[in-house]
Amino acid sequence: MEALAGLSVILIVVALIILFIILYFVPIGLFVTAFFSGVKVRIFKDLVGMRLRKVPPHVIVRAMITATKAGIMLDVGKLEAHYLAGGNVDRVINALISADKANLGLSFERATAIDLAGRDVLEAVKMSVLPKVIETPLVSAMAKNGIQLKAVARITIRTNIDRLVGGATEATILARVGEGIVSTIGSSDTHKHVLENPDSISKVVLAKGLDAGTAFEILSIDIADVDVGENIGAKLQTDQAQADLQIARARAEERRAAAVALEQEMVAEVAKQRARVTEAEAEIPLAIAEAFRSGRLGIMDYYNLKNIQADTQMRESIAKPEEKKG
Repeated sequence: MEALAGLSVILIVVALIILFIILYFVPIGLFVTAFFSGVKVRIFKDLVGMRLRKVPPHVIVRAMITATKAGIMLDVGKLEAHYLAGGNVDRVINALISADKANLGLSFERATAIDLAGRDVLEAVKMSVLPKVIETPLVSAMAKNGIQLKAVARITIRTNIDRLVGGATEATILARVGEGIVSTIGSSDTHKHVLENPDSISKVVLAKGLDAGTAFEILSIDIADVDVGENIGAKLQTDQAQADLQIARARAEERRAAAVALEQEMVAEVAKQRARVTEAEAEIPLAIAEAFRSGRLGIMDYYNLKNIQADTQMRESIAKPEEKKG
């Protein structure tokens, strides 16, 4: 009897395990829920096949139920394929429902393509219905009169579903608008014209079609704030004048150095000439002595020469004006 009781326990445990396996691979409750929700799924081909393909049946079936209740008929195989491709099934279904209610004409194929491209398709649909406002960072530009202006713009955009795959992001919109603001302010004759008509920036920038190639459509560009910055033109002129002054000083210093060098050369040349004169004067006594020895110069001739020198010195002293005694 004890052996029979033990065998019965084992059979019960095995039966429970088998029942659990059957219920895991054949989700009867999920099938019943789908049936009463108006969703047609087959037990073995669809539900059991999903288990074997490592696809959670409850994710696909619940998405089908949600879409069917919203009046959108979808194919189970396409939802399963999107899940296997790494897509977010619930987000795609919610996006399709929102787009259908807003009459955006979003197809299942385009929604799955947007989702697989890494974009939030549900957020994109919401932005198509409710436009988003983004703000540029502080943009600095200089008018033609040299005055700097600082502007901030608010851009109202909405998603363009047709360009969402492969379209540029919000960062491109901000960069293009900032560039347009700089260009518009830079082409203004004076900063006063911009301050008096800030909407002129919006009109010019908006007319350039800056949303081309992006995933968004620009609805409006509004200048939120314009402030006057520095007088860049005057600062540049001051810097240029300072630079010119430094250059002029450098050139003057160069000319002074050249003059000093020339003066030093002249002093050296004069000293050289004086050295030559001194050297020549030193040779005069030698020449006189040599003339005495050779007989070319006599004593009387030497005295006459000394008289002439004394006479010359006397005449020079008489010719010079008498120095004033202090």
